[in-house]
Amino acid sequence: MYLNLNDGKPIFIQIAEGIEDAILTDSFPEESQIPSITEFSVMYKINPATALKGINMLVDEKIIYKKRGVGMFVSSGAKQKLNIKRRNAFFDSYIKTMLEEASRLGITKEEIIKLLEEKGEQI
Repeated sequence: MYLNLNDGKPIFIQIAEGIEDAILTDSFPEESQIPSITEFSVMYKINPATALKGINMLVDEKIIYKKRGVGMFVSSGAKQKLNIKRRNAFFDSYIKTMLEEASRLGITKEEIIKLLEEKGEQI
């Protein structure tokens, strides 16, 4: 996980997104333990309260859970929840915007599909 301290995005959000990425890539499988707040704060040289805030975001979303006296663990079903969350965000951030612009430009659904197929092969 990489934190960009010069990025405009708050560090606690970067922590939460980094854990999400690790869950989606199976670096943190479901029911596995994640690093502690202290480990995050030492590893990234950040305030423990900042790490806690990022982790608590995921606790609130039931992506991770606390085992008292043991640590933090990835919840069962977390990968599926994150996949749905990220797909919805992808749609809202990219697809919806693209469709709105295509509508303004008079680009049809068929033209969009053709462009995606043609340009997608170049990537």
